Amino acid sequence: MPITKLKIDRDLCIGAASCVAIYPDVFTLDAENKAVMPKKGGVKTSDELNVTELDVSAIDDSNLLLAAQSCPTKAIFLYDDTGKQVYPEQ
Repeated sequence: MPITKLKIDRDLCIGAASCVAIYPDVFTLDAENKAVMPKKGGVKTSDELNVTELDVSAIDDSNLLLAAQSCPTKAIFLYDDTGKQVYPEQ
């Protein structure tokens, strides 16, 4: 189950930063204390994006899943290459 897309629901995010603690290469908090992801080119976003757009050298699917599972409000959504939501389970 390769994860190819992810997004953060800013309305659900409470800034607990558990995702940052688990996967700081992919998640950080912005000025509003909401989780964001660094895109190539220096922009940070919570919008849906392909993992290839992330400003990281390699993506570890197991760390992505752990970070998403650590979120107390389930604000991180993960999708596979068919577009199926793999976390949180629907």
